[in-house]
Amino acid sequence: MKERSVVFVIFEGFQPLDLVGPHEVFQHAGQLAGGYRLRVVAPRSGPVAAGSGLPVHAGYGVDEVAPEDVDTLVVAGGGGVDRARLDPRLTGWVRDAGACARRVTSVCSGVFLLAAAGLLDGRRVTTHWARERQLVGEHPEVEVDCEPVFIRDGHVWTSAGVTAGMDLALALVEDDLGRDVAHAVAREMVMFLRRPGGQSQFSVALWSKEPATDPIRAAVSAIHADPGARHGIAELAHCARLSPRHLQRRFTTELGTPPASYVERVRVEAAQRALAEGDDPVEAVARRCGFNTAETLRRTFHRHLGIAPSDYRARFRSTNDAHAARQHEQEHA
Repeated sequence: MKERSVVFVIFEGFQPLDLVGPHEVFQHAGQLAGGYRLRVVAPRSGPVAAGSGLPVHAGYGVDEVAPEDVDTLVVAGGGGVDRARLDPRLTGWVRDAGACARRVTSVCSGVFLLAAAGLLDGRRVTTHWARERQLVGEHPEVEVDCEPVFIRDGHVWTSAGVTAGMDLALALVEDDLGRDVAHAVAREMVMFLRRPGGQSQFSVALWSKEPATDPIRAAVSAIHADPGARHGIAELAHCARLSPRHLQRRFTTELGTPPASYVERVRVEAAQRALAEGDDPVEAVARRCGFNTAETLRRTFHRHLGIAPSDYRARFRSTNDAHAARQHEQEHA
């Protein structure tokens, strides 16, 4: 592969992990297979203070990098983006570089800088869940979906917050260099080997409370250990060594949701992973994850995600799989 220029855009108040995480993914990939030239650009070259106060050296100012010399543009996020997007020199350069780049990407709230530069009109994008309402309100020209970890819409890739930028970078490396190199990078960096873009920002571990007592912890552990097993109120009560009525009350109090709802959410997430990462038929996924039939899984997916399981798989499987599928369809059209 010929050398590709990956340019990271930072500004005063950026989130350092939005830069360092993706930068290290590309750096490791370059060491394994070559092909990348990495540069950090800011409104002016020199030290740039991250939102945490960490000083980071930007090797280049925007006037020192020609927009046409950018293959992949990676815009970091952070609290400082609200001020940075008002800088006409910065947004102008991002607009010009984005018009020339093969790929335009953002991490977390970096999407606001891309939107200010006019690069997202009509695009489906994501960002950190806490910024969703702001992005929807300020940019009605953009389709906002804060469920996935990252989204690809044409040559524009956007991701959720912080560590999601590493998942995005890994997908970009896979797009360039193939799955084997991406997996080698993931192993080297002790990352989740292949977290698909469609994986929700809101896993059960994030949206639910932590159980406060050992009996409820035992019930929760049993659910996560095997989402497809029988987890009715009687089975969970036996696991927790409580009466069914006592289990129902304590579970709801400690976790903020009834046992049946919690079990269903865990099963949905298990099915999401199975659909995104494997090739088992939907019927098999449904049985393994506790839905018994594909129709039950389909109805539950529509209720939680607004999409059919087969469509979820088509949209959110790995970058290479989706690309190969499109090629296959074109070749056999």
